[in-house]
Amino acid sequence: MRKRKSSLRKHDGEDVNPLHAVANLFDVSIVFAVALMVALVSRYKMTEMFSQEDFTMVKNPGKSNMEIIQKKDGKVSQYKASSESTESSASKGKRIGTAYELEGGEIIYVPD
Repeated sequence: MRKRKSSLRKHDGEDVNPLHAVANLFDVSIVFAVALMVALVSRYKMTEMFSQEDFTMVKNPGKSNMEIIQKKDGKVSQYKASSESTESSASKGKRIGTAYELEGGEIIYVPD
């Protein structure tokens, strides 16, 4: 009988909330998600997206799935090159050659 009274005294006035541990897990998951986003941005060298400067980036240059991502005046636009030519899609195109920039700043275009 004494054990029962002592166990009641330990928890007397103290409410045990089973959802308290879930709140801690939520905080940990938010920290993990932010760390994952920072790691992905750093890994794919996309830090330019967060700057105020305008930029143009080419993903997969010279391949059939090439993409051109451009940020100008705070607006980000994406251009995908494809082999099909449709009139209804203004964001698609096909590769027709290669351009090279020389050390002196001159640009040479070589058709395929």
